[in-house]
Amino acid sequence: MIVPRYYEDPHVLHENTMPNRSYYIPASKAMYSLIEQRNLSDRFQLLNGLWHFKYYDSIYNVQEEFFQTGFDVSGFDRIPVPGVWQNEGYGTHQYTNIRYPFPFDPPYVPQNNPCGAYVNDFTYHKCKEAPRAYLNFEGVDSCFYVWLNGSYIGYSQVSHSTSEFDVTDALTEGTNRIAVLVLKWCDGSYMEDQDKFRMSGIFRDVYILHRPEQMIFDYFIKTTYTDKLAAVNAEIHYLQNLVPARVSIYDKEGGLVGTQKITDSIEASGSVNVKFDIPNPILWNTEQPYLYTIIFETPDEVIVDRLGIREIYIEHNIVHFNGKPIVFRGVNRHDSDPVTGFVINTGQMKKDLSLMKQHNFNAIRSSHYPNCPCFYQLCDEYGFLVINEADNESHGPSEIYFKDNSFTNKSKHWNEPISDNPEFIEATLDRVQRCVQRDKNRPCIVIWSMGNECAYGCTFEEALKWTKTFDETRLTHYESARYHSDKRNYDFSNIDLFSRMYPSFEDINDYLNNDPDKPFILIEYCHAMGNGPGDLEDYFQLFHKHKLMCGGFVWEWCDHAILHGKTPDGRSVYYYGGDHGEEVHDCNFCVDGLVFPDRRPHTGLLEYKNVYRPVRALSYYKEQLTFHNYLDFTNTEDYIRMKYEVSCDGTVLEEGELPTPSIEPQQSSVIAFPLSYPERGETFLKIYYYSSKAAPLVPEGTLLGFDELPLKNKDSRNQIALQALEQFGQSQNEILVAENDAFVFLTGQNFQYSLDKRTGLFTRLTWGGIQQLSQPMEINIWRAPTDNDMTIKQEWYRARYDKTSVRAYSTILEQKNNQVHIHCQMSLSSDTIQRILDMDTIWSVDGDGSISLSMKVKRRPEFPMLPRFGLRLFLNKALVNVQYYGMGPMESYCDKHQASSHGIYSAKVTNLHEDYIKPQENGSHWDCSYVILEGDTAQFGAFSEKAFSFNASVYTQEELTAKKHNYELKTCNSTVLCLDYAQNGIGSNSCGPALLQQYRFEQREFDFEITLFPYNNLSLWYN
Repeated sequence: MIVPRYYEDPHVLHENTMPNRSYYIPASKAMYSLIEQRNLSDRFQLLNGLWHFKYYDSIYNVQEEFFQTGFDVSGFDRIPVPGVWQNEGYGTHQYTNIRYPFPFDPPYVPQNNPCGAYVNDFTYHKCKEAPRAYLNFEGVDSCFYVWLNGSYIGYSQVSHSTSEFDVTDALTEGTNRIAVLVLKWCDGSYMEDQDKFRMSGIFRDVYILHRPEQMIFDYFIKTTYTDKLAAVNAEIHYLQNLVPARVSIYDKEGGLVGTQKITDSIEASGSVNVKFDIPNPILWNTEQPYLYTIIFETPDEVIVDRLGIREIYIEHNIVHFNGKPIVFRGVNRHDSDPVTGFVINTGQMKKDLSLMKQHNFNAIRSSHYPNCPCFYQLCDEYGFLVINEADNESHGPSEIYFKDNSFTNKSKHWNEPISDNPEFIEATLDRVQRCVQRDKNRPCIVIWSMGNECAYGCTFEEALKWTKTFDETRLTHYESARYHSDKRNYDFSNIDLFSRMYPSFEDINDYLNNDPDKPFILIEYCHAMGNGPGDLEDYFQLFHKHKLMCGGFVWEWCDHAILHGKTPDGRSVYYYGGDHGEEVHDCNFCVDGLVFPDRRPHTGLLEYKNVYRPVRALSYYKEQLTFHNYLDFTNTEDYIRMKYEVSCDGTVLEEGELPTPSIEPQQSSVIAFPLSYPERGETFLKIYYYSSKAAPLVPEGTLLGFDELPLKNKDSRNQIALQALEQFGQSQNEILVAENDAFVFLTGQNFQYSLDKRTGLFTRLTWGGIQQLSQPMEINIWRAPTDNDMTIKQEWYRARYDKTSVRAYSTILEQKNNQVHIHCQMSLSSDTIQRILDMDTIWSVDGDGSISLSMKVKRRPEFPMLPRFGLRLFLNKALVNVQYYGMGPMESYCDKHQASSHGIYSAKVTNLHEDYIKPQENGSHWDCSYVILEGDTAQFGAFSEKAFSFNASVYTQEELTAKKHNYELKTCNSTVLCLDYAQNGIGSNSCGPALLQQYRFEQREFDFEITLFPYNNLSLWYN
């Protein structure tokens, strides 16, 4: 082996690396653009590009000293740096959430440890004023050895942290050669067990900083604020002797706020403090992220940084930011791209941040590792609160073999191998220190996270103690402190927040109502996997009910998947866990974001946006509107423009500008707003909130959210639906009735219908010579399980809800007043089990061909909640256009409809499909009064006085259930229309609490009524 075995030695974490320091880019002069364009600095030399590369299945196969200066690399391939080698075709992708993808034997990793050899030639010219050279790697997974011109430079690990080496003595004028050996696994991999694809390589920037002999090496800026006076303290550190310097602070307009000199006469033992008092400062916050500029000038170097004056603290167990209680409207974000993997450039970061801002997020958790340092500078500039998390997760020990495999037992022993093992104190502390030290000057960072899902023990006690001692200006959290053995008492005194992930509402309320000693934060909630989340509004209400509840962070921002080209029809082919042939994987559990991998919003993101709208109209009563301003630092008058519209049955009757009231942050106000509207019809006042001026990442005129308030009148039923229903029974046309043992045949002026006596359901609906049904209608209780049905679907399968059939026991015909009434006693059951439902059904057919259904349904008490209940009709495939009145235009469900509003909507059937990467129930529309499907030669309508849900699709629920990927879906030869009395709610139970009681379809008895119009002249009246 050509390298020492540091990769299995927990006591050799780094060799020859520089001490940890704050991130900055020096230059020879003050350059304000360096924050985003660091390549403009004359002291910054980027080494990115196409490097020579060779992949080895095992480190034992690396026999040649490829790092030597004269080594012939003609046999090497070329690979981009930064990059991950799996995305370039080397090795295989693997996604796993908790389980280690190698034997659990810390600190040892597989003997056949894959690795990549990198070689790159570059040109170096020594600068007279800056003769020293520091080589920086911002991210390498998992560990690496580095050589320069054949000389060994050092070793480092901790994938998502910066490793810096002094390479001054190894460089030569002109051409130089850098060589790096990167290993897939190391002892640190036991502490990098994050829920993500496992990728390898140099995935962040590599560069050299040219620096003078004497310099400022590090600094730590702290701010406090009291009585309109900000105190700024800059603690400056040197590597050797103190160097004369000037430290100056400028405001955003470039005006000098203050300046201090550091001279040779000041005695300092490696550090010195410089203090500023700033009267009446402009504070940094998420809505107005005001940044000062601080400049450190030494004789041969200038460092420019940004400074935000803000303060976070806890008072009376309530988290305060700049003196005000704060609610984190947050999201968990991984570095993830379907093409570049872990490699995320500034443009990709800005795209994420822009989408977040425009969807009303104010906070980000860097799950579960520090991001690229530039990311935090963008968060400073655009106004996000950040939980910065150390690169530390050892979730795997909870899934090793236990004789007692209960969760209680596993929780007690999870901490023993690593987090409560003194052998790992040094490594844990190192990971936390590298996170804190690098990013300590970023005002956006308000909470330090020790890591994620490692359980608790001596390692974290030490890490927390160091963190609180080093930085008293921020809060700390560590959710996994709950998991530990009961062998001793643990020290939790340095944890500031009580953080949980995915607790039940009952657990949250129990904590908050029992004299808690810490504020409560949901570090993960509303698991956004597939169709969901469905309980965002309920969490919003919870956050604003309890002052000790300081908000939460949705899991998570984006779907993780690997792009493998496109299908012939242009659909992206995304792979998830198991698709690359790996044995240990967690399927599509990585496809759990608010946006698709390419950042197209899911409906869940739109739901979040409107739940967390900055203003809410709470009520309209006696011609008065009550508003609440949910902004934290901005008066509504300074940022919000309002428009309103009044609609009745989907028709807009009145619209206009609504004068924005002046409401201070987190306050309410009542304004007079008289309206006139009809006495009949489903009538709403809709209020839209727009940005009245540009804000960071939010252009002027951006829609920030809306409210829809019902307006009370004498009859709030949809009058269009009533008009249609009133047509039923008016026809004077006669119906001819015939029957045999199996069927009832109904023939009218323009129609021929057949009903199967054995099922009580229609098998043929022909109107005007056009067959509307391509196969018999069905009673439908199944839905393609959503990811959030992950738990309950096991009960549904056990109850055989996916394999049901209908039986009719009796069919009684009655002909009266040009109508035929067919009374059926029916049941729904499946092979091997008893009846699930009993149904007392009356079909009434009018002389014009319209069909009214009235059904009394009883569910047997032993069966679980239903996925849904309704009719499924396989309609003529020519019915490709849909018009409906209900919640739209987005898919909507009983617990997921905040992004939708009532109206008349039109769409193609194909456009109603929400194309989740793993197919599942989607595209339903809730609270509808009618739906009409149209084609060139046919129409079909369904109307009801009672609200119903519908779904129109080119895919069957069987197809959605069976297929693992959206690109595998095959359309059926029908337009499939589901007319539902109800559906079970969506929730977030893919990795969260069980569906809330109020959204469970647990009714034992209910009535379902709907009227079908399978004919072609609907347009005569519904328009």
